[in-house]
Amino acid sequence: MPELAPPRIPTLDEIRAAAGRIRGTAVRTPLVRLEGTSSPEVWLKLENLQPINAFKLRGAANAIALLPEAERARGVWTVSAGNAGQGVAYAARRAGIPATVLVIETAPETKLRRMRDLGACLVPAPFDACWSAMDARAYEGIEGTFVHPFDDHDFISGNATIGLEVVEDLPGARVVASAVGGGGLSSGIGSALRAVAPEMRMVGVEPETASPAALSYLEGGPRPFPKWTASFVDGAGGKSLFPRMWERMRQVVDDIVVVDLDEVKEAMRVLADRARVIAEGAGALSVAAALTGKLGTEGPVVAVISGGNVDLATFCELVGARPGPTAG
Repeated sequence: MPELAPPRIPTLDEIRAAAGRIRGTAVRTPLVRLEGTSSPEVWLKLENLQPINAFKLRGAANAIALLPEAERARGVWTVSAGNAGQGVAYAARRAGIPATVLVIETAPETKLRRMRDLGACLVPAPFDACWSAMDARAYEGIEGTFVHPFDDHDFISGNATIGLEVVEDLPGARVVASAVGGGGLSSGIGSALRAVAPEMRMVGVEPETASPAALSYLEGGPRPFPKWTASFVDGAGGKSLFPRMWERMRQVVDDIVVVDLDEVKEAMRVLADRARVIAEGAGALSVAAALTGKLGTEGPVVAVISGGNVDLATFCELVGARPGPTAG
């Protein structure tokens, strides 16, 4: 395993530099009001409208742009359930270099197809093997330069550009909420908020089936999550919180809340019905937290829709499973 620099949060200068660097690859996504909610007032940061339909393009574009030429020439690889893989593949294709993705074998076909379409070579592996590879930053048979999907300073700096946009577009927001997978999104956005709007709270959201960050916050240190269960919320949650990510998150993420799977389905349904937004399970976590009052009643609340890469048949099954109560 290569020697790693101590983890730290990005500086404002680094975040602003990342914003300029990824311009033209990632897009500035809109911030729109979710109608029909009043307590709290909810706004949607639509990262599902990125070219890969997920926020991961921001971090991947910044990380790959900053690689030394010798490392770029070797090609790049990452580990992903789908969205980070798409981000790395997209950025690599624009840079003219090959990309390989060690992909969790339960990833939805929509994400697998999109990675292939972007030219990525896919190597499927079980969840535990993929999680171990992220820790070791190596996997037998895969060569090239590893781009970590969350524990990478440049990746996090790219993610942090979301926070700058939120503050510019809605300076009166009280809370910003996002899904927590590895922690790169929440720690990135939180870093930007601390730098330019420290009065805004940053809250991470996990599903009940995979909530190691919530357990870590409760117990005051990085913890494994022994009750981990696979679910349709494949883009968030894990079996543990990496200690290096804990060091970042504890500085800039104020709280972690947990929602159940029925609440996620209802949020997906509300987004489709009221805003005509297709969100994958992880992308709807922040809205689920807002609609259930777990982010409090004081707004405005910004819910980051982190991705929309979900098989349409699965989406229809999830949102059509039951009418559900009226939210908001």
